[in-house]
Amino acid sequence: MNRIALLLVLLVFSMIKSYSQSITKDSLDIKIGQMIMIGIGSAKQITNENPFFKAVKEEKLGGVLLYEKNIAKKDSPKKLRNLIKKLKSASKTPLLVSIDEEGGKVNRLKKKYGFPKTVSAKYLGKVNDIDSTKFYSDLIAHNLLDLGINVNYAPVVDLHNDTNPPLGKNERCFSTDPQEVITHAREVIKSHRYFNIKTVLKHFPGHGNSTKDSHYNVTDVSRYWKEKEVFPYIKLLYEGNVDAIMTAHIINDKLDESKIPATLSKKILTGYLRNQIGFDGVIFSDDMQMKAISDHFGFEKAIKMSILAGVDILMFSNHIPTKDKKMILPENIIKVIKKMIENKEISEERISESYKRIMKFKENL
Repeated sequence: MNRIALLLVLLVFSMIKSYSQSITKDSLDIKIGQMIMIGIGSAKQITNENPFFKAVKEEKLGGVLLYEKNIAKKDSPKKLRNLIKKLKSASKTPLLVSIDEEGGKVNRLKKKYGFPKTVSAKYLGKVNDIDSTKFYSDLIAHNLLDLGINVNYAPVVDLHNDTNPPLGKNERCFSTDPQEVITHAREVIKSHRYFNIKTVLKHFPGHGNSTKDSHYNVTDVSRYWKEKEVFPYIKLLYEGNVDAIMTAHIINDKLDESKIPATLSKKILTGYLRNQIGFDGVIFSDDMQMKAISDHFGFEKAIKMSILAGVDILMFSNHIPTKDKKMILPENIIKVIKKMIENKEISEERISESYKRIMKFKENL
């Protein structure tokens, strides 16, 4: 082979190697991006220059979280529909557009904005009429479909306790009886599936008997938690009625004696939920900016621990102010995770596991 031919071969080889490295790098960014669910601030409409829109377009953001602050006061349904349509138009894979629409007090799509009236889980549990649960679940699910929302953080399958600050006092649970919770939750799931909306059961492994609100404090349920609190997850999973599960930021030393919040506990999420109960679907974290996590573990440590524990989708709401008052962007999260992969603190295989689950979750959306 003459010198020129050899140089050409070496040049081609170098280009192929460089291209392969670029593909690998981009693929990792994309895989990590699919693991991010993020709030888009108070945006009621979105431009091409918006950082969240750009992240979606660059395949570095797999899902967005909507709040009431994203709803315009006038022409609310139309403007929200347009916002969602704009975000979805940028995505090469189905974008997860999510919301907390439980009904009752946890209700972003309020009547004052032109949306139908809803009722609480406690009300439905008290009435205990399956037709009523179906009616209101159909109403919510159809409304979400009409807007373009495809993930609802509902139903709550925690057991009711009147004294519980975030749940009981806000009437978010169906009943104190696991079987009644299962009956009503099943109907909520059926309604959402009919309208092609994914549901996320919450809050694993049971938040119903907590005495504090994990939005503001670390809460330890070890003294109050009972095994029957996971019965709804087990029964609904056995029936094939579980799309995804959300973690709770609660400490439960009956399941993990190290007193690590469930969201960060490999013993609870991988050992108990995946290996013992048998769930192999998508695990969502609750909001990583809640004080029970952010004030005690910090941004980077919490990300690392949650991924190693078994979380597939990390939620950052941008709803609870950070210390520097800045919004968290997808690139901030991707940068941290890639650094951990480079330092061999997290393996690429672990990222690929979550990516596969998320892609399966997105099928048929």
